[in-house]
Amino acid sequence: MASVTLKGNALSTIGNLPTSGSLAPDFTLTKNDLSVATLSDYSGKKVVLNIFPSVDTGTCAQSVRQFNEEAAELQNTVVLCISKDLPFAQARFCGAEGIENVEMLSDFKDGNFGKAYQVDFSNGPLQPLHSRAVVVLDASGKVVYNEQVSETVDEPNYKAALEALINA
Repeated sequence: MASVTLKGNALSTIGNLPTSGSLAPDFTLTKNDLSVATLSDYSGKKVVLNIFPSVDTGTCAQSVRQFNEEAAELQNTVVLCISKDLPFAQARFCGAEGIENVEMLSDFKDGNFGKAYQVDFSNGPLQPLHSRAVVVLDASGKVVYNEQVSETVDEPNYKAALEALINA
């Protein structure tokens, strides 16, 4: 279990992120049009999993904007922004912000993504939302980088994630 904080208050997740070198766990998530997305849909591409509690918070929204600008310009790469927000809220956010270079995916139906990637909060006021994390996969689906953000209100280390992505 990962120990994190929310404004300095201790929280935990249900486990730890997949380790570098391991094969990324499969997932089934919901797209904004309510169709299904699985990890195999992105086979052969480098993937950034930008995981967060809710797009309706400042830090989460900024991470979507930042990855939309930076990582989305890279070749053979897809950025997946994942939360338990309803697909309608995710679509509203992207429409209002003019975000077109990332794909929003929702884990609202069964929460299996959060369990597979061990990012669900196990206690505290955000339970059972996802903690803030980034996982980068190479084109074969192997984890090449992970970051469990230790303070939930802080942004992830974009530079480290993008360097791992470029080197993957």
